[in-house]
Amino acid sequence: MQRLTLEHLNQMVGVEYILLHAQEPILYIIRKQQRQSPTQDIPLADYYIIAGVVYQAPDLGTVISSRALSAVHGIQSAFDEAMSYCRYHPSKDTENKPKTKKKEEASSLFQRHRVDTLLLDLRSKFPPTFYQPKPGEKPIPVEVKKEPEPPAEAVKQEEREPATKSSAPAPPSKPPPEKRARLQ
Repeated sequence: MQRLTLEHLNQMVGVEYILLHAQEPILYIIRKQQRQSPTQDIPLADYYIIAGVVYQAPDLGTVISSRALSAVHGIQSAFDEAMSYCRYHPSKDTENKPKTKKKEEASSLFQRHRVDTLLLDLRSKFPPTFYQPKPGEKPIPVEVKKEPEPPAEAVKQEEREPATKSSAPAPPSKPPPEKRARLQ
């Protein structure tokens, strides 16, 4: 039987495997079929080979059944959840339930204090140029009074005698406290 021609093989009756499709380097599709005559055959199963691994392809009934089952499961779970909302249960009563959970704050006291300090420093360095008395009204420009610059001779004299004037230095801003490791 191994040396028979293709015509003789087509005339035989029984189970045969044929190459249905080939995409040379990686994909082959093989069909198992029952040959009843030279012109009539019944497909029994399909197999595909990807990268040298053989898989049996599911039949159409199995594919449709699987897809229908997954769709029905999703619909059933949606109905179950909807039914849970229409039933009354005392533990779900939110009107009489005391509020026990405390909302977590977005920042700590240290962070808020530090941000306030930084904003005050920036405001003193860069004062606003407009003032708006009430929301919705037109902003009024603020006149910034500049101190007249001292004459050049006065500046030179201050450089020569820095120890004679005792002006109180501005207090430096406090550095943030060191971070501590959290204990869990």
